[in-house]
Amino acid sequence: MLLSLAIIIIFGSLFYVLFEKIKLPGLLGMLVLGVLMGPYGFNILSPQILLISSELRMIALIIILLRAGLGIKKDTLIKVGRPALLLSFFPGLLEGLTILFLSTIFFNFDFTEGGMLGFIIAAVSPAVVVPSMLKLMNEGKGEKKGIPTLLLAGASIDDVVAITIFTSFLGLYGGSQFNLFIQGQKILVAIFLGIVLGFIFSLILIKIFKKFHIRDTKKVLFLLSAGLILVTMEKEFAEKIEIAGLLGVMVIGFVLLQKIPLVAQRLATKLNKVWVFAELLLFVLVGAEVNIMVAKEAGLLGILLIFTGVLARSIGVFFSLIKSGLNTKEKIFCAIAYSPKATVQAAIGGIPLAMGVPRGEIILALAVLAIVITAPLGAIGIRYAGDYLLE
Repeated sequence: MLLSLAIIIIFGSLFYVLFEKIKLPGLLGMLVLGVLMGPYGFNILSPQILLISSELRMIALIIILLRAGLGIKKDTLIKVGRPALLLSFFPGLLEGLTILFLSTIFFNFDFTEGGMLGFIIAAVSPAVVVPSMLKLMNEGKGEKKGIPTLLLAGASIDDVVAITIFTSFLGLYGGSQFNLFIQGQKILVAIFLGIVLGFIFSLILIKIFKKFHIRDTKKVLFLLSAGLILVTMEKEFAEKIEIAGLLGVMVIGFVLLQKIPLVAQRLATKLNKVWVFAELLLFVLVGAEVNIMVAKEAGLLGILLIFTGVLARSIGVFFSLIKSGLNTKEKIFCAIAYSPKATVQAAIGGIPLAMGVPRGEIILALAVLAIVITAPLGAIGIRYAGDYLLE
């Protein structure tokens, strides 16, 4: 395991630099390295690190979401409020329902299987979107109209909606009743609890930081611990009540920036340094989850399904941004930035197969194909579209 960590750090850094040299996003290099080193490639990574891969990826995701929260200003968030709210559910719903419908035609899925597939694929990847938006914020691109904040806010809820609806279809396969009103309530409760818990945790942290003299490095550890507790609560209470844990993590950073801005700015700087290591773990281990051979099973119809789903999502993005004050170029950028899939698909793509769903293998193949197509294209698109389409 220690050797695997050393290999990830050394070669992950080299691949990052190499891809940046050839004008491609560094995260794409780390994803490629993960595919090569993973169990479906040359199988270099130790079984021990693969066993805790999901936990390591979650820690890395918490780090970047905390950093994102520490960069969201209240005034900017208010300015993008309505479009961000629409972006959080409408594009994902449109993509999920489009894939549901097409899967019944292309692959003879029934309604339940199509729903599972649709909302596995519909989730946008915070692992790709969040660091890319933070980079744009640091460069000042799109900041005048709050475009990075708009996409950060929307993406943080998009996953909650997609996973909740996927879980509902999974329950439908197990014989549960599907009630649209109840599922809508679950989503709203999850978002509400995520925000409330994030707010409570942030107030506790602020009180601790003000009462005791603690070095910034240890404050970062307190922040990370709060994020880990929130995500653990989400998992522990998942069967009883939904909690948007990752949204709560962002709320912690957001509240800290409003209440103790100077401390928040120093913590953001510290988290930037921690992210250098966390980024390597996140993208290499996400890449290690990808089985290219499985993706091949989806074939040309699978590729057509993925692209049609992304097109539907893009239409949803344009609809969500009506009267947002963004021009056509900026709307195109938002559609591109809202397309990558990776984290959620790697995490839940295999669940239907594990539960014995008849078309589970094809669902997994299409989930992997979605990562293979949209993660690199989305990352490249964000890089170059950000340069040419944003002020």
